[in-house]
Amino acid sequence: MSALTRNEAQHRAQLLEVHHYAVTLDLTGDDETFDSTTVIRFSARAAGDTFLELKPDELRSVTLDGHPLDPATLTGNRLPLTGLAEGPHELRADTRMRYSRTGEGLHRFTDPADGHTYVYSQMFLDDVQRVFPAFDQPDLKAVFEFTVTAPAHWTVLANGITTRVDDTGSTGSTGGTGSTGATGAAAGTDGAAAVWRSAATPPIPTYLAAVAAGPWHSVTTRHAGLPFGIHCRQSLAPHLDDDAEEILSVTKDCFDRYQQKFTEPYPFDSYDQAFVPEFNSGAMENPGLVTFRDEFIYRSAVTDTERQHRAMVIAHEMAHMWFGDLVTMRWFDDIWLNESFAEYMGYQTLAEATRFTGTWTEFGVARKSWGYDADQRPSTHPVAPAPEDVPDTASALLNFDGISYAKGASVLRQLVAWLGEKDFLAGINTHFTRHKFANASLADFVDSLAAHTERDVHAWADIWLRTTGIDTLTPKIHVSTDDTPGWTLTVDHRGTRPHRIAAGVYDHDPADGRVLELRELLDLDVPSDEIVSVGGPRPALLVLNDGDFTYAKVRLDDTSVETVLRNLSGIPDPLTRAVVWNSLRDMVRDGELDPQDYLTTAGAHLPAEDDLAVVQGVLSFARTQIADRYVLPENRNATLSTITSIARALLRRTEDGSDPGLRLAAVRTAIDSATQPDTLAAWLADDTVPGGPELDPELRWRILARLSVLGAVGESDIEAALTADPSATGEEGAARCRAALPTAQAKTAAWQRLFHDDSLSNYLFTAVAQGFWQPEQTELVRDYVSRYYPEAVALAARRGPAIGEAAGRWAFPAYAIDEANLQAGRACLADPDILPTLRRKLDDQLADLARALPLRGA
Repeated sequence: MSALTRNEAQHRAQLLEVHHYAVTLDLTGDDETFDSTTVIRFSARAAGDTFLELKPDELRSVTLDGHPLDPATLTGNRLPLTGLAEGPHELRADTRMRYSRTGEGLHRFTDPADGHTYVYSQMFLDDVQRVFPAFDQPDLKAVFEFTVTAPAHWTVLANGITTRVDDTGSTGSTGGTGSTGATGAAAGTDGAAAVWRSAATPPIPTYLAAVAAGPWHSVTTRHAGLPFGIHCRQSLAPHLDDDAEEILSVTKDCFDRYQQKFTEPYPFDSYDQAFVPEFNSGAMENPGLVTFRDEFIYRSAVTDTERQHRAMVIAHEMAHMWFGDLVTMRWFDDIWLNESFAEYMGYQTLAEATRFTGTWTEFGVARKSWGYDADQRPSTHPVAPAPEDVPDTASALLNFDGISYAKGASVLRQLVAWLGEKDFLAGINTHFTRHKFANASLADFVDSLAAHTERDVHAWADIWLRTTGIDTLTPKIHVSTDDTPGWTLTVDHRGTRPHRIAAGVYDHDPADGRVLELRELLDLDVPSDEIVSVGGPRPALLVLNDGDFTYAKVRLDDTSVETVLRNLSGIPDPLTRAVVWNSLRDMVRDGELDPQDYLTTAGAHLPAEDDLAVVQGVLSFARTQIADRYVLPENRNATLSTITSIARALLRRTEDGSDPGLRLAAVRTAIDSATQPDTLAAWLADDTVPGGPELDPELRWRILARLSVLGAVGESDIEAALTADPSATGEEGAARCRAALPTAQAKTAAWQRLFHDDSLSNYLFTAVAQGFWQPEQTELVRDYVSRYYPEAVALAARRGPAIGEAAGRWAFPAYAIDEANLQAGRACLADPDILPTLRRKLDDQLADLARALPLRGA
């Protein structure tokens, strides 16, 4: 299949104006394919040649202005349209398309819990071609209407409000106007069908067209004069009902806040949110029909930080209704105009409009490190890469990463600190007004900002958005030697970017030396020739970037390091603590702090930490990076024991039930870090943790997975657990456990499923991959390391980008921190034909491996 190049897209956009897609889908056929008929109305500005994109199972017929074209001219995914005359045209295509099992195109899923089947679309980045033919590029926006024939007990959702129009008459509509708690008929109906039609959309790009069909369970309401709905599969209905009030409350509160921020009103006719199975991303911003992975419908206990994260994703996707949907990037070099803005607005608006006021702490400790890590790999790229650096859609797909999301949002937070929120919002609203229902670029956005400030935003954009890497800020404190008390501060600045930051000055509380008090916040511009003179004694702690308003690594002076190791939990503000923890994390990764010192600090201060995001972030780094990658194999069990002792301290602290979220985080860590099976086996047998919580499905599968790694359970135990939980997540849990069993037979079977059985769905592939490699099983899986590279390359070539990305992310032998693995991987990268998504993941994995090697040696 040919990737669309930027030059081809520019030429086609100059030639064509696309007006309307009428897409007719028949979902009543077999389990493998569906019928798709499309009518496209477009105009040619001049006579010329172009092409249409589609990836059919069969192209039955195609006509242009009533004249048949030869289906045999379809080459790869391109159908040539030659000799177009200037003026209007109509193209009709009748195709048979293939359902996806990998989350690309029209994904089909049958729920093992009840036999119900669901389909939903994921058209991004070029997967619309798997559903219907299109002029597939973001700057050829058009109006979309869908007509869908589906089993009679299904409901069909789309970008616009859908109405059932079969010969029984109109029996209802969606878009938030259906009946609350609709349940649908049982699986295995008599084969009757119904027809649904969607309202026409405003002009949107092809990658945002969307449909979802099945016997959805729906909860609906109206808000601000519009229908709102949330939808999930039947087996999750009780769990959606439990959380519906919270989900709808967050949705309404964020909607109202965006309406206050933005002068352009919400531009679509409804707001549906469908929680769909086996979704590859966190969510997708289809206008009027946002799709989410349905793990966000919690069937087991979760922490409040996880609820906050779900709320942030809701806010993020809603921001896209303006950033990406109303105004769309012209080409994929400007994906930051979508993702960076949605990320920033999601966190900021959630903090302003809902009970989740600590969003930036969670961003700082859990999300920002994603950007920091990505920016230190060879694959890094500018937030806004040069157009020539995104030459085609294959390269564009690689840039949906920690740079475009986390770094981009951090950069915008610094822009607001530098520019001021009033001028920032004024520029955004000018941008919306100038380019609504059209397309825009970085230059367009900067021009809109420049209209509201005297600052040189063009220069700022060049410095911040067109460059790569992270600056490092280190304080230099000089204490006065004369009789005048005081000290001076300068900032050693390694990098090229200007920063507007705060420096927090902290002293020990005279009444309790374990507690630190904020003396003052110093406003600093870095770099600066000024030496900041400060009165009073030298502080016990100085924190650069207090409040976390810029994107930079910060270091601590020697006195501050000593204070932090003793008194980190005494810092009063959780966001400041997150900044300090990030500094310690970076020092470990950069070889400046012994991982054992990090663990000792965690042991000393996490038991007193009251911010759950901080606890989860620190424990995650300790467990997945320090224990699994940064310590020598012979020291791993001791490291896991240290982490387990931290978890036990948190369990003792929460015995009174005062903080169930913190207790749950501690239980999870204790399970994942166990080196002996006895305690976990007892918990599983009793179906509870002493003092709570009782085990729910997530905790049972987590315990069973760890016991599988330790060799304390077998196939019969896994099968019994699956019988007790015959859900989709139960199937994934069983697949993960089976792959984790420490036997040659289990590893052979898992490897066969991963690399030679192409029937695995994307989620089952991921589950098997997660179970396969275990640091405890080094000798057992050693011979598979060299096999991984050629077999992953072949797999990606067969199964495409989604499985290629999963093979690089989840099936990579990350446990093997050794030179042989590194060299084998680098030799693999020399192959010019590796699928780009797999190549990018391998490049990143090998960069992390190269970073871990000297840390482990040290």
